[in-house]
Amino acid sequence: MMQSGAPVCNTCGDQVGFTANGEVFVACSECNFPICKSCFDDEIKEGRKACLRCASPYDENLLDDVGTKESGNRSTVAAQLSNSENTGIHARHVSNVSTVDSEYNDESGNPIWKNRVESWKDKKNKKKKTAAKAEKEAEVPPAQQMEENQQSPEAALPLSTLIPVPRSKLGPYRTVIIVRLIILGLFFHYRVTHPVDSALGLWLTSVICEIWFAFSWVLDQFPKWSPVDRETYIDRLSARFEREGEPSELAAVDFFVSTVDPLKEPPLITANTVLSILALDYPVDKVSCYVSDDGAAMLTFETLVQTADFARKWVPFCKKFSIEPRAPEFYFSQKIDYLKDKIQPSFVKERRAMKRDYEEYKVRINALVAKAQKTPEEGWTMQDGTSWPGNNTRDHPGMIQVFLGHSGACDIEGNELPRLVYVSREKRPGYQHHKKAGAENALVRVSAVLTNAPYILNLDCDHYVNNSKAVREAMCFMMDPQVGRDVCYVQFPQRFDGIDKSDRYANRNIVFFDVNMKGLDGIQGPMYVGTGCMFNRQALYGYGPPTMPTLPKTSSSCTWCGCCSCCCPSKKPSKDLSEAYRDAKREELDAAIFNLKEIDNYDDYERSMLISQMSFEKTFGLSSVFIESTLMENGGVPDSANPSTLIKEAIHVISCGYEEKTEWGKEIGWIYGSVTEDILTGFKMHCRGWRSLYCMPLRPAFKGSAPINLSDRLHQVLRWALGSVEIFLSRHCPLWYGFGGGRLKLLQRLAYINTIVYPFTSLPLIAYCSLPAICLLTGKFIIPTLSNLASVLFLGLFLSIIATSVLELRWSGVTIEDLWRNEQFWVIGGVSAHLFAVFQGFLKMLAGLDTNFTVTSKAADDLEFGELYIIKWTTLLIPPTSLIIVNMVGVVAGFSDALNKGYEAWGPLFGKVFFAFWVIVHLYPFLKGLMGRQNRTPTIVVLWSVLLASVFSLVWVKIDPFVEKTNSATLGQTCISIDC
Repeated sequence: MMQSGAPVCNTCGDQVGFTANGEVFVACSECNFPICKSCFDDEIKEGRKACLRCASPYDENLLDDVGTKESGNRSTVAAQLSNSENTGIHARHVSNVSTVDSEYNDESGNPIWKNRVESWKDKKNKKKKTAAKAEKEAEVPPAQQMEENQQSPEAALPLSTLIPVPRSKLGPYRTVIIVRLIILGLFFHYRVTHPVDSALGLWLTSVICEIWFAFSWVLDQFPKWSPVDRETYIDRLSARFEREGEPSELAAVDFFVSTVDPLKEPPLITANTVLSILALDYPVDKVSCYVSDDGAAMLTFETLVQTADFARKWVPFCKKFSIEPRAPEFYFSQKIDYLKDKIQPSFVKERRAMKRDYEEYKVRINALVAKAQKTPEEGWTMQDGTSWPGNNTRDHPGMIQVFLGHSGACDIEGNELPRLVYVSREKRPGYQHHKKAGAENALVRVSAVLTNAPYILNLDCDHYVNNSKAVREAMCFMMDPQVGRDVCYVQFPQRFDGIDKSDRYANRNIVFFDVNMKGLDGIQGPMYVGTGCMFNRQALYGYGPPTMPTLPKTSSSCTWCGCCSCCCPSKKPSKDLSEAYRDAKREELDAAIFNLKEIDNYDDYERSMLISQMSFEKTFGLSSVFIESTLMENGGVPDSANPSTLIKEAIHVISCGYEEKTEWGKEIGWIYGSVTEDILTGFKMHCRGWRSLYCMPLRPAFKGSAPINLSDRLHQVLRWALGSVEIFLSRHCPLWYGFGGGRLKLLQRLAYINTIVYPFTSLPLIAYCSLPAICLLTGKFIIPTLSNLASVLFLGLFLSIIATSVLELRWSGVTIEDLWRNEQFWVIGGVSAHLFAVFQGFLKMLAGLDTNFTVTSKAADDLEFGELYIIKWTTLLIPPTSLIIVNMVGVVAGFSDALNKGYEAWGPLFGKVFFAFWVIVHLYPFLKGLMGRQNRTPTIVVLWSVLLASVFSLVWVKIDPFVEKTNSATLGQTCISIDC
């Protein structure tokens, strides 16, 4: 029991105590902040000489008293506290964390939180030891220090280099951009001040469309103002972290592979992705592969069983002969001389044997796929006779199976293999599961409980590791103390197999990955594109970067942006530290309450408040094991952890109700609210002050497959555009979100704004593509007769557009064919998928209606790129088909009208026809894809063509261009003037 009459210390919870005169001890005479003598002494010893609440300097007499003698008037409880250092000051203020297992809690309190307190103490002790070591090193003679440094010169060198684009290429590029801006200003001045009275509606429509196109160009162009390249040095990474005779110090990595339906995502492709991960050129104890089966398919589980067995042969073969790529399907299908650079005599024999083993493995997988085509009425049954838990894909428990790894089977040479884990999260009716984003968040929690690697690399199931050193490439950034401190993720470009050389539908996205992403790398970093990305786990937990400035303690939160101290700093000091804590909780851009750099700089009271157990439970959920893992900057699992207990806890964190009333999907993990969760997740990280990096090794790190036929490509673009519209209509819209913190750079914000508004370009684009046909059919035009000055202005605009593209090609290395294909598909996607995405997005977000566009397939030839010629009729094909036919009819009508009117009509005709041909040429890949191989046009396309052609022919006849237009008044006057 505490003595009465003395307040309670706000740091340790004990009584403040009394002085030798019998008066209550007061540390600060300004605000009377209650703190006991023991805690006060600790504060002074740690160098803090100002009040915790009001920041007023302590009384000099008190400071002198601490420096000359130890306090003898501590309260009984305070004395006991100081004598039992092992319990920690904060242990008594942290209540037991709720969990599914009572074994985590005992009579002495929560051991996990005590362990965390002890880790803080150890960290402080290490800092002191480091400081002492530095002092000792300073005492070492310079000659000896030089000799020690010369032992490993590569270890001191940077692991990566930033390579700016040469000024000879970047200078003219920027100059042309500015010139083009000026010309655009003059162009719009001319267009607005010279209306076409005879076609006022057409003129106004064209001007509005052109203004929007110019705005879109600004959003797309200026984020490419400072493009950069980066070079990595893997040899230096090895020299620094993999010293001979010592265990590897490279950081561990958890790989995430997500799949849903094995009938749509072939299990063999998923298995190849897994095998390429297991065979990485990286320490096996540092790699763990988690496969998320969101469809709870027994086929996927059995595929992993077979894959784990085959990996025992495949992994040592790859490492012995340095195989590239390490996905067997793609390695054996290479049309190259596989004997090149392979000097081992046994290679040919072992390769043949491995290929036979792989063919047998494929037969087993294909047999499983064939068996899974028809589900038994009683459901699937496992080998032990029990029913498969995932027979009901919408109502099943969570499932986890660990293959390989520390306790699993070794390879055929007796070496350890990386851990492989099958995960299928719990699904129950009535819960929102958030599709891929929810599955990724479940993997975050499972991996944190089982392995807790500090870095996470996620891949789609059809993206295999093409470069076995890809992880090392990323670690050159992440593990560089100068570069990686505030890096939230390293994004690799996407590269694809199985696409024809002409890349008719711009599947490779070369312009985006080699131009736009390089430009963003020079600002705050590239966007997250959903796959091939290595994350800093702490960034996924909502923490701010270590280099982020410390938040002022006297801050108040902004009511409109939710950010404290960033936009509305308070001039008055806080009256209570609890108020500062509440303000910190409102910090929208730091969902986890504090960042890791600040934790050691806080005083004891603030730290006890920030590490409030309840705030962690509200943020991360009710799992003490997981919460502890979030506070471990360097990752890892305690050696004393019981594997069976960890599996039980892992099952708990993937339960469907775990995320309820937490910050999952709102501020931490993959963010919910859009089908393009990747853009939203990266945007939130950049808003917190993190930056990302772009890694483009000479050998592509990862390769995947892309939909190469027209319909599938349009549906892929539709999904991306729909996600952008959803973000635009959400609270995370870059137009207004995150301004308070000031951590998102202006050009980076422009880039994110561009990613959410580009679908709306479809509206002016489809109007602009219709104008040529309307002009040809009506005989009107959107541009008046040009003067010499206006002609120069139009010519200058076209030349500036061409010059911008040419100079962009110079510094990016992109070919003109790739640029042209990108331009064509911008029009094709804009008048089809983007248009539908806008309407579907508004229907979904405002009316709650989810519209689906059906796709029907036709068989393709069994040839290379046969899928390219598959015709899948879908609603998305209607608008571009109509535009092509309308413009073709308009061209025919225009020439017929010119032939009827004579020589004077040919001049205006050329401008209109050029405009129409611009539309037709851009839609030509669409027309070619619509026709299929050897003009095998589907019947539905023929019917549409005949119907539309008939309609516009009737319209044309109604216009009657062959007859000169006369009104009745003129005809009457003519008749009156005739002298009969």
